[in-house]
Amino acid sequence: MAAYGGKNVVITGGSSGVGFAAAKLFADGGARVLITGRTRDTLDAAREQLGERAVAVPGDAASLSDLDALADRARADFGRVDALFVNAGVTRAVPFESMSEPVYDDLFAVNAKGAYFTVQKFVPLLREGSGVVVTTSVANVKGLPMVSAYAASKAALRSMTRSLARELLPRRIRVNAISPGPIDTGILERSMPADAAGQARAQMTSNNPMLRFGDPAEVAKAVAFLAFDATYTTGAEFPVDGGASQL
Repeated sequence: MAAYGGKNVVITGGSSGVGFAAAKLFADGGARVLITGRTRDTLDAAREQLGERAVAVPGDAASLSDLDALADRARADFGRVDALFVNAGVTRAVPFESMSEPVYDDLFAVNAKGAYFTVQKFVPLLREGSGVVVTTSVANVKGLPMVSAYAASKAALRSMTRSLARELLPRRIRVNAISPGPIDTGILERSMPADAAGQARAQMTSNNPMLRFGDPAEVAKAVAFLAFDATYTTGAEFPVDGGASQL
């Protein structure tokens, strides 16, 4: 039998990067997967690559009405959900002195508020024994320049992971987090000029104990472990960062 045969998995921010890698792992393993994303073209391309086991729903994690619609769609298509990967997020590299209120608000609206209410909307659909996995970041435990607001939003998620894990224990729902370090999702190349992206990549590689970027598939394996196999673990944050937060 396929590793995830008969399982229903919902992944916010599942159209690219780590979210897409997790969706592929679960779909290839026999699960039915519902993914979300804000960009229609990217979402449609991901759905086509994932095949018939996938459902793609456009939506903004910061919009509670979109989250309500997402939960309704999951209820209609799946009935019950076995794993929820709360991965939708945004990042901004802005010096502290230049941070604006709109950018700050967007970071917290998507990364913190969006994640919090995503879990709230899906609790009625989660089976007993199910797993929720939240994406934090190595930035929440490292003093990194240019990402102070982003790091704070991810630190909020780390705190939420503990609190929600405690509150959902009576429902036998586990809540854990993955904390990625530098992962090769292409975000540097998409968000910076080519020369700046190359310099950033070289610096981040040299600063990492493993002297490389991680692959999204490596993070996906950690997500799968926390979602299904770590049955005696809740409230934890699992680093997938090449040792950056540990060494």
